[in-house]
Amino acid sequence: MTIHRPTEGIGKDVADWWQTEIIDMAPGEIRYRGYPIEELIGNLSFSEMIWLMVRGELPSHDQGLLLDAALMSAVDHGPQAPSIAIARMAATCGVGLNNAMASAVNVLGDVHGGAGEQAVAIYQEIAHLMDSENVSLKNATEEVLDAYIEENGKYIPGFGHRFHPIDPRAPALLGLVRKYAKGIEISGRYADIAESIEQVMEQRKGKKIPMNIDGATAIIYAELGMPAELARGLFCLSRSVGILAHAWEQTTQGGRNKGPIPRNLLWTYTGKKQRSYQHLD
Repeated sequence: MTIHRPTEGIGKDVADWWQTEIIDMAPGEIRYRGYPIEELIGNLSFSEMIWLMVRGELPSHDQGLLLDAALMSAVDHGPQAPSIAIARMAATCGVGLNNAMASAVNVLGDVHGGAGEQAVAIYQEIAHLMDSENVSLKNATEEVLDAYIEENGKYIPGFGHRFHPIDPRAPALLGLVRKYAKGIEISGRYADIAESIEQVMEQRKGKKIPMNIDGATAIIYAELGMPAELARGLFCLSRSVGILAHAWEQTTQGGRNKGPIPRNLLWTYTGKKQRSYQHLD
């Protein structure tokens, strides 16, 4: 069978139906963003490959390191996280790993999984206000927070944690950003913005609301120039690792049809008391 890329006529219309700058492929040839796959294998890490695929160019050493740190830091948070629990429950239903993973990833929405994207958007809005209107960091932070709270409520994504008084992942990630901030590729500006949010919230509430994993990874994604929407996709890639691990572990442990609570416990019923059925004519 001869495989070719049409250059005119109906064949070209069909070939042009999908257009991509990501991959070029022909028999015996695979190139990602122009780089032959055989040159990338053994030389490019998985996180660097992610950067190449979504950004189109190779990351610098520091950019690749920070992206790798952000991705690895958020892989798992235990079965109390809905996505992980769903993966384990799905595995007990007899489905394959891909089904369990898909079930789990599908719940990574605005509430569970969206805080990183939301935090990036807030950081970028504060930076834009500072640049466009020459507003100080503190004033820009207060103005953006006020607008966000008015529209979305008092919860600020990326800060505070229901389990950890101090999320151990956040200081480690922030320290990496400070270490590699040189003012060119990684400026440290978004670390300043995140810390400004912490300070403003502390002044308003009278207590510190520490940055969490979402706020910290959002710093990295913003420093790396990632659009806010892409931050959620990257989080999905990260959490998929934990989802896979838990789905596989549950598969090897066995168990059938495990629900969200042990079967000797029942949920709270709040409906009508028992009543007799009477047919209404």
